Amino acid sequence: MQFAFSQQDLRGTRRSADNSGVSHRPLAHAWARAIAVFALSLAPLFIVCAYSQASPIPATRLLYATGKIVPIPASIPHEEGDMVDKRILPDLRWIAKRYPIFVTDGYSGPLPSGEHAGCNRCHTRGSDHYNGLAVDLVPLNGDGKCDSTWTAITRLAQWAEPAQNKPRPPFRWVGYDGDAGHGCGNHLHLSWNHAVAPEYTLAQWVEVFSVSFKGVQPTAPPKPTKPPEPPPPPRPSGGVAQASFGGLSPRVD
Repeated sequence: MQFAFSQQDLRGTRRSADNSGVSHRPLAHAWARAIAVFALSLAPLFIVCAYSQASPIPATRLLYATGKIVPIPASIPHEEGDMVDKRILPDLRWIAKRYPIFVTDGYSGPLPSGEHAGCNRCHTRGSDHYNGLAVDLVPLNGDGKCDSTWTAITRLAQWAEPAQNKPRPPFRWVGYDGDAGHGCGNHLHLSWNHAVAPEYTLAQWVEVFSVSFKGVQPTAPPKPTKPPEPPPPPRPSGGVAQASFGGLSPRVD
């Protein structure tokens, strides 16, 4: 069977379709607008994923390098004047590259200059803030409300503490949802394992990630050394034999 159409028939068909009053352009524009709105609504999620997906579990080590309370560098978003023990700066930088954090407090205590860093006695007694080995975190560019801006902070808290009261090394305590005065809309507390130390003193060692940072080099644990023998006393007259005196062992706290 053959079908033959004349040019007149084809023109008539086109005219009937053109005159039908149906246009697909508005529909196409509507779909384009819907897709654009949907993509914009997912933008915050893409940002969160860009930070939080790259969260490996690094190894940890004990760092015996000498500590020092120093200002937090600009590469780690923070409130002006915040300070920490320099030995945890590599960890903070590592975290800041993976989560949109903002440090609201670090070391809290007196400085050699006589000034005070951090909030004054606003932490509980024995807090690691008094040793410069804890930070309080909120979302970068957050508005103080528990909303989608806290998604990455919640993921960080769950990464640092997979189960309640069972933090992942090197963290000593993680304060978030389920802990009074902490959580979404308030702040996330992270503190590092360290040697026992009184308030406002530097711990002998700190557990940290095995990451490098200029100015902080890993060192081996200090080995006890025998102090030099004191000089012998002058030989007494009369031919009495010389007595020897040993030194005291160094105190180990």
